Amino acid sequence: MARDPVVLAQDLHKRFGPIHAVRGVSLQLGAGEIYALVGPDGAGKTTLMRLLCGVLRPDQGVVRILGRDMAREPDRARAYIGYLSQRFSLYEELTVLENLRFFAEVRGIPRQAWFDRSMEVLRFVGLAPFIHRRAGRLSGGMKQKLGLAVALVHRPRVLLLDEPTNGVDPVTRQDFWQLLLQLANEEGITVLITTPYMDEAVRAHRVGFMQEGRILLEGAPEALKQAFPYRVLELRGEPLRAWYEHARHLPHVQGVQRFGDRLHLWVDPVRVGSVQRGLRRLGRRHGLTLARLREIQPQLEDVFLARLQPLVEPGAAPAPANEAASP
Repeated sequence: MARDPVVLAQDLHKRFGPIHAVRGVSLQLGAGEIYALVGPDGAGKTTLMRLLCGVLRPDQGVVRILGRDMAREPDRARAYIGYLSQRFSLYEELTVLENLRFFAEVRGIPRQAWFDRSMEVLRFVGLAPFIHRRAGRLSGGMKQKLGLAVALVHRPRVLLLDEPTNGVDPVTRQDFWQLLLQLANEEGITVLITTPYMDEAVRAHRVGFMQEGRILLEGAPEALKQAFPYRVLELRGEPLRAWYEHARHLPHVQGVQRFGDRLHLWVDPVRVGSVQRGLRRLGRRHGLTLARLREIQPQLEDVFLARLQPLVEPGAAPAPANEAASP
């Protein structure tokens, strides 16, 4: 971590009546670092982003952007930030270029400079051929790229992106992340992004898992996976619910989670063989079909879900596939 962090948050708290949305969150982000924040709906991710960019004031705690205190020097701190919210609103009747001009002028870019800078960022995000297209006629992915262009138009040092790829197709998500990696690696821009997609989170330098207003776990993706205390068995079979019900009662199985059409079993490291034999006996005894049983490397989903729900409780139902795939 850099000695002088680009983004510094210390002991942030935010309440909305009885709801304690952010509880003692502290963060330090360095230049050129990409930090992915994941967690279930209602975890406090969007509230945290709004605290960091100055849209909300914390009840307690400090935010500094490049040394500028957000409470004492909000305008100077915000000048370093490009922010793309979940519900970024384009002016759909304006063209791509007209949208950029509007936001450039709002950001104080001189009239003689806005066009060159707008074209620069539009070329960067791949929208230069569409400058005369009305924003309302853009695809969802193109609208997100225009949102990124708006966030970049004033040359920020920090990008705060709240689920910018939610709902867009996988190819567009891939393109969007290539742009983020280029910004971080080549221009040293610091990126904090919330995402529901684990395949995106693993691209970040660090990942934080947020739940009930707290960051419960954070670190480099590979380090988090290597530190996972259990071995993971992947089971495919029919009927899957019956496999779940029987597997969670086996000795030495510390947790069972559903991932689409398969189960992940978290197993004591020295008991993998005995658990595999026990599963095969279960299948024969109860007439269950076992299509595949193999050991796999832990995934980020395993790491976060195990922290969220360390042990499977008796009588618990398997999580739906979309919950398992996107905490």
